[in-house]
Amino acid sequence: MKYLDDYRDPALARGLARAIAAEVRPDRTYRLMEFCGGHTHAIVNQGLAHLLPDAVRLIHGPGCPVCVLPVGRLDMALALVRDHPEVILCTYGDMMRVPASGGETLQKARAAGADVRMVYSTLDALALARAHPDRPVVFLAIGFETTTPPTALLLTQARDAGLPNLSVFCNHVLTPPAIGAILGGAGEAKPLDGIIGPAHVSTVIGSEAYRAGAARFGVPVVIAGFEPLDILRAVLMLIRQINDGRAEVETEYTRAVRPDGNPKARALMEEVFILRASFEWRGLGALPDSALAIRDDFAAWDAERRFAMPPLTGRENPACECGSVLMGALDPRDCRLFGRGCTPERPQGACMVSAEGACAAAWTQGPSPSHAHAARSREDA
Repeated sequence: MKYLDDYRDPALARGLARAIAAEVRPDRTYRLMEFCGGHTHAIVNQGLAHLLPDAVRLIHGPGCPVCVLPVGRLDMALALVRDHPEVILCTYGDMMRVPASGGETLQKARAAGADVRMVYSTLDALALARAHPDRPVVFLAIGFETTTPPTALLLTQARDAGLPNLSVFCNHVLTPPAIGAILGGAGEAKPLDGIIGPAHVSTVIGSEAYRAGAARFGVPVVIAGFEPLDILRAVLMLIRQINDGRAEVETEYTRAVRPDGNPKARALMEEVFILRASFEWRGLGALPDSALAIRDDFAAWDAERRFAMPPLTGRENPACECGSVLMGALDPRDCRLFGRGCTPERPQGACMVSAEGACAAAWTQGPSPSHAHAARSREDA
């Protein structure tokens, strides 16, 4: 197939749905987690779950970078702009509305006078530092391996341009350790039969990055694109692996993903970053070697060192169940705040804020559970 519309052909989608139904065995259930929040929104917006047999359960995973960031790290950013009013803090748009301890947000901090700005790319942060040479500019960096290379490039640009006023508050996390933690039963994780691997992340790290985890836990991984036919074909590939008793890494998204990913991007990440011994994830807890820190060679542009930012332990809203949603242990509509105290206009947790959050995706279907969802919830209970 050559054009985008080809991957949205309704007749081909129905044909794949029939092929999936033909492969499903009557004596078992297939629990498949789409790790990526982009896949979650595609599945919801395209109504793909309604094309699948009841035996195939699509479970939302923690692949939302805004959502997995723990409250304590956001509290650190808020403390920075509170204690250092001269700082210009910039970050991506979704981060502006994520609730920290006590419901505080970067958006509220800006309304109270802090200089907090939304940027669309690391190039915007670089431009801010050049435009305000007399003020420190801090880029609050978040995301999986997809957004990590641009941050690495920003740091090399700051070094090469001699920009002493620019620094990065690094919160980049890694996908394979998170998948391994889920398959290993971390937090509230439930047993899974297969993983729909992330698309954009895999263009960077490659399919080989998942092979050790698939073999260790005996769970297949199929990397899929974001279009309806991509996802349905990945489901079919997973079901065939499960039926055959295989646990391999396969790539449905062959038009973009290679076994070794993007060597130049990976080399740039290796030049700038080093593994953190441990990092806290919302929902997953502290995971070893699951996040990145800035290397000593770039210490001058590391905001945590420059401002001696102390680690903070945040206070989650006790009624928000975002952590359970991220682990696939709770459907968003089963959260006691969903559609009540928590809406996109007044989010109580990150999962309702982010464009990749599972709660935000569920909201697009309406604030109340559907009959099909209610029936499945009772059955799962």
